Amino acid sequence: MTSSTPDGWPPPPWELRLRAHQVELPDWADDAPDRACVVATARGVLQVHSWDARTGRLVQATDRPEGTTLATIDPRGNWVWWFDDTAGDEFGRWRRQPFGSPPGHGVQDPIPLPDAYPAGLLLARDGTAVVGRSSEQGTTIHQVVIGVSGPGTERLVLLYRHEADAEAAALSHDGNLVAVEHAERGDNRHMALRVIATDTGAVVADLDDGPGRGLTAIEFAPRDGDLRLLLAHERRGRAELAIWDLGTGLVHDVQLREPGGGPLPGEVTDGWWYADGRTLLVAVDHEARTRLYRHVLASGATVPVGPVDGAVSEAGPRPDGDVWLRWSSAATPRTLVSASTGREIISPHGLRAAPSVPARDVWADGPGGRVHALLRLPPEGTGPFPTIVDVHGGPAWHRSDSFSSHLAAWVDHGFAVVSVNYRGSTGYGSAWRDALEGRVGLTELEDIAAVHDLLVADGVVDPARSVLAGSSWGGFLTLLGLGTQPGRWAVGLADVPVADYVTAYYEEMPDLQAFDRSLFGGSPEEVPEAYRVASPLTYVDAVRAPVLVMAGENDPRCPLGQVLNYVRALRARTDYPGEVELYTYGAGHGSVVDDEEVAQLRRQLDFVRRHL
Repeated sequence: MTSSTPDGWPPPPWELRLRAHQVELPDWADDAPDRACVVATARGVLQVHSWDARTGRLVQATDRPEGTTLATIDPRGNWVWWFDDTAGDEFGRWRRQPFGSPPGHGVQDPIPLPDAYPAGLLLARDGTAVVGRSSEQGTTIHQVVIGVSGPGTERLVLLYRHEADAEAAALSHDGNLVAVEHAERGDNRHMALRVIATDTGAVVADLDDGPGRGLTAIEFAPRDGDLRLLLAHERRGRAELAIWDLGTGLVHDVQLREPGGGPLPGEVTDGWWYADGRTLLVAVDHEARTRLYRHVLASGATVPVGPVDGAVSEAGPRPDGDVWLRWSSAATPRTLVSASTGREIISPHGLRAAPSVPARDVWADGPGGRVHALLRLPPEGTGPFPTIVDVHGGPAWHRSDSFSSHLAAWVDHGFAVVSVNYRGSTGYGSAWRDALEGRVGLTELEDIAAVHDLLVADGVVDPARSVLAGSSWGGFLTLLGLGTQPGRWAVGLADVPVADYVTAYYEEMPDLQAFDRSLFGGSPEEVPEAYRVASPLTYVDAVRAPVLVMAGENDPRCPLGQVLNYVRALRARTDYPGEVELYTYGAGHGSVVDDEEVAQLRRQLDFVRRHL
């Protein structure tokens, strides 16, 4: 590893990785696919850009200090849309500006509705928009006449209103139908579907697979009058695809099979229609790798597309039949490429991230079955290594064989890094994902302990130098682990965590309150013991390890107030042998500003150095 001088020059490799320019997958206009909006780094901050594929010209559209990452483009390619909140609090409104315009030029506020949390934005070719909004009063979905090239009539049509969580998920090609995912049963972990006519608000059809089985609306077929909706279901215990024909009311399964005829292993994570309306592009997660497949509906043929290793994080089929995708592996930084040619679609300006080490698969026998983890080892030295036990957020997410500048930094410093896909993770079937219900937090920590024990026994991990670290749900599990497994962890790093679960419930955004009710079986008033057992604050008197807690001052998901409650309780202990350090920053649930990310990782590295 290259060393730097005391004044920080040259910057170390880990810092250069964090400052490397990022380019996300272009979101192109359906009717003008050479025009796209792209989220990319601009002067160290992620911002929205206009991009013309014919010229390769990338024009910055937003210049917000905290960055802008939620954006889209209208089907004709006239307007770039982006969500405007306050310093990352996720509460705000959609704005649009002409394609190719610089920051602040021609910006419009086209939707005459109060600020809210976003719950979907779908844009039609006729100049109307379907916008979902979430607030303490529930979810509303409106159709708004906004105009194709200029301001519209701003006429509002209320399509949907309910106190439960919901989202405007998919719009038919002709704009006549909108698919709504909703949790009217009270379970937003397993949603149902409703299709609504956009001109009248009349319900066209409902589809509900019942308790414990969720449905996801992906997208309508790409032709006017085509009533087929591509959706994901979990009727056989894993995420799979189906096509709901609203003309007949029938649901047809999409069977993905290997060349030998057996079911393709893994879970569907996303899907797209090709422009012909007869073929699908499908993303499948299997053992922490995401791969793409082309599926022909008539023949049932399923063939791989793009890389066969690592993980695809974003993808989409182009009108010419090509597929653009964003890919990486633990060793190889993210690149945006064409599947047919392998060429890079947009080359990031300036600095590129240096590679890291590959990830190895680890399987441990846990109390709920075999637990999968990914292990990154330093290129030099032998075990037992000081170790970062990396806990992913979500919890309905998973660590994949993909590039992480943050994890690579620990490897640079001689640490082994193990990322555990505990019960609650996606990609391993519905039962594995839902297994944490009823015993939230403690279930996941059992699996983390099983992997940790295995690697200690194998001589890979030094038990006296084991750091538990995570962000969001991973931060929650970090604090909970420090209190319920105090003899296992030497240091804790908790970023934007749930720390006091009861207070967090009352302070967090409405859709996360709905998530918690689904997860725990009710609110804190209804099931107080479930929240008490799961809350890190309950076990604060048992914590022995030093802990660094980082929190966003405007975080609507893991709000600052409940973090302060935990830190005050830990600091009030006269018998606490460690140190609790609190670092707050002016953003929401994380930061997309390079300087801030560097400052946070530098603080983590220094905290571990001092206490390990």
